[in-house]
Amino acid sequence: MNILSSEIRGCHWLDLCSGSGVMGCEALMRGASHVVAVEKDARTAAICRENLELVASIDAVDASVDVIKTDLLSWLKQGCSERELRFSIVYFDPPYASRLYKPVLEMLERGHWVRHRGLVVCEYATKEVIEVPSGWREVDRRRYGTSSLLILTPQEHCRGDTDSTPQQTAREA
Repeated sequence: MNILSSEIRGCHWLDLCSGSGVMGCEALMRGASHVVAVEKDARTAAICRENLELVASIDAVDASVDVIKTDLLSWLKQGCSERELRFSIVYFDPPYASRLYKPVLEMLERGHWVRHRGLVVCEYATKEVIEVPSGWREVDRRRYGTSSLLILTPQEHCRGDTDSTPQQTAREA
């Protein structure tokens, strides 16, 4: 989480396959203004809600939380129609063998879930290979023993589908 510390204050955080909500709780403690957690299992979602509401109720934390108990792919298919609801950071930690990475990343991109210059953090088993799908640019990749993180940002495009990322000058490089 330290690699994201400068990005969290005031952010809208989306926690996919949230489990007990530990990553959302961490985001709240680091200053996220809004956390949405999506969890399929009813019991786990209830625990997640308790944990997030407890952390959000602490006087030093002024944030809102929402826990959605639903199937992840069905929920993402809806898309994010309102610009204000887009997320600054999406943390995605599915069961490693689930094969959800590609479809979820595609739906996040197509559904406009991530804000301009937002980040998607994918946690995965180090032994797996996670490809960066079209529509995304790799920002960083970190290995922590048997787990790894892949950090992506939406690939911005101009007319004609050209990359709008400014070219680096020799002085900047």
